Amino acid sequence: MAIKKSELYSSLWQSCDELRGGMDASQYKDYVLVLLFVKYVSDKYAGVPYAPITIPEGAGFKDMVALKGKPDIGDQINKKIIGPLANANKLSDMPDFNDPTKLGSGQEMVDRLTNLIAIFENKALDFSKNRAEGDDILGDAYEYLMRHFATESGKSKGQFYTPAEVSRIMAQIIGIRDAQTTNYTTVYDPTCGSGSLLLKVGDEASARVTLYGQEKDAATSGLARMNMILHNNPTAEIKQGNTLANPLFTSADGQLKTFDYVVANPPFSDKRWSTGIDPLNDPHERFKHFGTPPAKQGDYAYLLHIVRSLKSTGKGACILPHGVLFRGNAEADIRKNLIRKGYIKGIIGLPANLFYGTGIPACIIVIDKENAHTRKGIFMVDASSGYLKDGNKNRLRDCDLHQIVDVFNKRLDIPKYSRMVSVEEIEKNDFNLNIPRYIDSQQAEDIQDIEGHLKGGIPCADVDALQPYWDVCPQLRQTLFKANRPGYLDLVVAKQDIKPTIYEHPEFVKFIGSMNALFADWQQRSTETLKSLQAGYHPKNIIVDLAEDLLAHYTDKPLIDKYDVYQHLMDYWSTTMQDDCYLIAADGWKAETYRIIEKDKKGKEKDKGWTCDLIPKPLIVARYFAPQQAAICELEATLESVAAQMVEMEEEHGGEEGAFSELDKVNKANVTARLKEMKGESGELIVEEKAALEEWLRLCTQEADLKKTLKEAEAALDALAYTKYPTLIETEIKTLVVEDKWLTTISAAIHGEMDRISQALTQRVKELAERYETPLPLASSRVAELEQSVNAHLERMGFVINEYRRQS
Repeated sequence: MAIKKSELYSSLWQSCDELRGGMDASQYKDYVLVLLFVKYVSDKYAGVPYAPITIPEGAGFKDMVALKGKPDIGDQINKKIIGPLANANKLSDMPDFNDPTKLGSGQEMVDRLTNLIAIFENKALDFSKNRAEGDDILGDAYEYLMRHFATESGKSKGQFYTPAEVSRIMAQIIGIRDAQTTNYTTVYDPTCGSGSLLLKVGDEASARVTLYGQEKDAATSGLARMNMILHNNPTAEIKQGNTLANPLFTSADGQLKTFDYVVANPPFSDKRWSTGIDPLNDPHERFKHFGTPPAKQGDYAYLLHIVRSLKSTGKGACILPHGVLFRGNAEADIRKNLIRKGYIKGIIGLPANLFYGTGIPACIIVIDKENAHTRKGIFMVDASSGYLKDGNKNRLRDCDLHQIVDVFNKRLDIPKYSRMVSVEEIEKNDFNLNIPRYIDSQQAEDIQDIEGHLKGGIPCADVDALQPYWDVCPQLRQTLFKANRPGYLDLVVAKQDIKPTIYEHPEFVKFIGSMNALFADWQQRSTETLKSLQAGYHPKNIIVDLAEDLLAHYTDKPLIDKYDVYQHLMDYWSTTMQDDCYLIAADGWKAETYRIIEKDKKGKEKDKGWTCDLIPKPLIVARYFAPQQAAICELEATLESVAAQMVEMEEEHGGEEGAFSELDKVNKANVTARLKEMKGESGELIVEEKAALEEWLRLCTQEADLKKTLKEAEAALDALAYTKYPTLIETEIKTLVVEDKWLTTISAAIHGEMDRISQALTQRVKELAERYETPLPLASSRVAELEQSVNAHLERMGFVINEYRRQS
C-alpha cells in the first residue's frame, strides 16, 4: 500500500528526533535533508543511463545502509557516500557526518547515525514509486521539513525559507502562468535561500523554464541545489556568493545577465549590504539612474539589483519591509525615481509575523518594465488582516492567498482592501507609498446612538447596515421592526422569538432552500468527477479543479463569502482528502485494512486492533450494520442510565446516617459484606438501609451484565465490519468514500457556514434590541423605584435614611 503524505511527513520529521540535543534546528536540518536527498536520488537515478544526477558506484543509499553499526560509520559516510556524490554533482558544503561536537562521540555517534539511516530504510519510503510528474510528493515533504526547521530555528536562523503561501502569491502575480513560456524563459532569484520561492515560480509556468539562483550562505546554497534536484529541476543553476558585491550571473562583457522574471526575499534592512562594493562606482550601474541606498539600509539595494536584472519586458516581485514605502532622504529619492519611471506595478501589504527571520509586517513590491512609460498608477492591496494564527507565527490561509491573487490580477477595486492609486495622487503625497494613506482598512466602529439611549428606539442606521439580509428577505425587516419615530424603529417580536421569527420566515426559508440546492448542484457534479478518478491521476490537479469550480459556483451569491466556502474545502483537503486521493492515485479504489501495532517503552509490540485509512469503520457500520449499531447505542444509553442511578443513590444515602455511611468505599464487595453483617438485624432504619444496599447491588449487577453484553456486541460488530471490507466491490467503495466520507463532511462544513451567517443576523438584532430597550428616563425611573423599595426595607429595620443623609 502506498504511503500517505501525512505519514511520509511524520516519518521524516521523526528522523529529526534522532539528532535533537546535539545541535539546534538550523544545523540538524542539514543532516536530515542530505539523507533525504541521498535516499531520493538513489531510488530515482541509481543505474539509470544518462540520468541528470550521477550516483557513483558504492555511493548510493544501499551502501550507506551497509555502514550501519560500524564504529567508523561517520567517517565512512563522508568518504564513501557524501564525498563522491558531492564531487560528481558539483555539490558543495555538505555536512560533516563525523563531527563529534554535533553527533556525539564513540557509540553515541554510531547509534545516532544508524537509527537515522534506519528511518529512511523504511520500505514505505520508496521514492521511485511515490512521485508522479507534476505531483511532487517528495518536493512537498522537503517543503514541510524546511518550514518546520525554520519554525524551530528562531529569528536569527530561519531566513533560509520563504513561507510557501507567500511564494505562491509572488509566483501567481508576476504573470508567468499566462505567458508563452519555453525552456528559454529565465527565472532568477538573487537571494534564493533554499530555493523554495524560485521553484514556486517555475511551477506556475506553462512549460519548463530555466531557473537561476544565487545565495550568500554556503550551506544554504547546497540545500538549494538539492532542493532543485528533489523537485525534478536538476539543471537549475545555483551559485554561491554575495549577490550585491559579486553577482555571478553576468554576460560575456561583464554586465549583469538579464532575466524574464526575477523574484526575491532578501534580508530585511541589511546593514552590511555595501560590504565589498563601492556604491558610488558600481560597475553594474544598478544605482546610477535612481540613487544610492543608505549605508545602513540595504532594502533598495536589492530592489535596484532586481530592476537592473530584468529584461526590458521583464517582471519581478520582491518582499521588503514596509519602511521602503515611506522612509525619507535617499530612499525617498529612489522611490520617486522608480515611480516616475513607471516600474512599480503594484504593492501588496501582508500580515505581520509571517516570516521566520522577523516579526515585522512586510509587503510585496511588484515590478513590471513592460510598457512602464505608459503606467498611470500603482495598484495597492491591503491584505494585512487576512491570516490564521498558527503557533507563534501567522499564516496565510488558502482563501487569503486566492483572494490576494484574484484581486491583484483582475485589478478589483474593493473598499477597505484594494484600489488603483493614480501617480497624480501619489505625487500629491510626496511619493509616499504607505498603504494606509490610500486604503482605510479600519473596521467601522459600532457607534452608540445617544438619542436612542435617551428616548429609546433602534436607530434606522443600524438596521440599514444589515441591508444584505434585507436584499435577500425584503419582508423580513417589516416582520421584525416597526416605526417608532423618524430615524428610529422598535422591535416587533419578543427577544426570545427573534431566532424563530427569522428562521421560519418564508423568505428566509426560501433562501436557505436555494442555498441547499446550490450546494446539491455542485455536489452532484463533483460526485461524478470524483468517482471517475483512476489510479495514476494527479491529486493536485483534482483539488485545483474541484476548488476552482466551487469558488466559481459561489461567486456573487448573497450573504455567503465564496472564499470562506473555498477554505472549508481546502481545510478538509489538507487534513484528510489529500491522503485519500494519493492512496487512490497509487493503488486505485482499494479498501485495505491493517493491524495497528504499537510498541511500549520496553519495545514490546502490542496489537491495538485494526483500521482502514480510506474507509474508516464507522462508515461501513453506518451503511451496512445500522441495526447492530442502534442496538449498541441503546445498550450504551441503558448502561449510562444505570450508572447515573447508582451515583444518585450514593449521593442520596451517603450522609452520616445514610446506608453507605458504614462503608469505606462503595463497591460490590463492601456492599455484599455489609448485607451479610445485617442478617438477622431488624428495625425500620435497618430495613431502609438493607433496601437501599440491595437496590444498589441490583444496579451494580445490571451494570456488569450490560458491560459484558455491550463488549460482546461491539466485538461482534467489529468482526462483521472487518469481514465486510474484502467483499466490497469498486462501486461500493466509491460510494463510501465519495458520498459518505468526502462530500458528507464538506456538506456539513459549508452548511455550517450558512448557520453562522444566519446566527449573525439573530445575534445582531438581539444586541440592538437589548442596547436600546431601556431609555434613560425609564432607567432612571426604575432606579428611583428600586431606591424607594430599598429605603422602605431599611426604615422597617429601624434605619431613618434622611437622618443618615443629613449626617453625611
